[in-house]
Amino acid sequence: MTEQLSGVGRRAVPAQAVAPSLALLLKQGETRIRLGLQPLLDEVGLALEHWQIMSVLHHAPGLRMTALAEAAVVPAATLTRHVDKLVELGLVVRRVDPSDKRRVAAALSPRGQELATRISAGEADLERRLTDGLGAERFESLKHDLALLGHLLD
Repeated sequence: MTEQLSGVGRRAVPAQAVAPSLALLLKQGETRIRLGLQPLLDEVGLALEHWQIMSVLHHAPGLRMTALAEAAVVPAATLTRHVDKLVELGLVVRRVDPSDKRRVAAALSPRGQELATRISAGEADLERRLTDGLGAERFESLKHDLALLGHLLD
């Protein structure tokens, strides 16, 4: 038995495949996005967590490590290891924060900026596919609601 979800795409979705849990639905969506980006990330030897960090730094350079971990949704305990790899690859630079010499801030290097622009284009392709399936208004609403989710649960 299958049901077609109105406006969600061309494929019928088996009724038993529709997750009863918001947490599971979000995880399934993340997995599909990860699978869509993974070939591009594999080309440059990066994991999705590296891209999460780079994406945040692409839009907000110079973040302190604590703020970067939170914004990139990467556990603080593993952030340093991920940033170390990005520094080793010449994609990220770390600097002592001039306003507080005890703190370190991170930013993309010029090479990191170029790669972030390239991966962002791949991400935009995925977003176009979602927009095609949902329609522009529903896609924008989805992004808005997902951004709002964290604020509502604080």
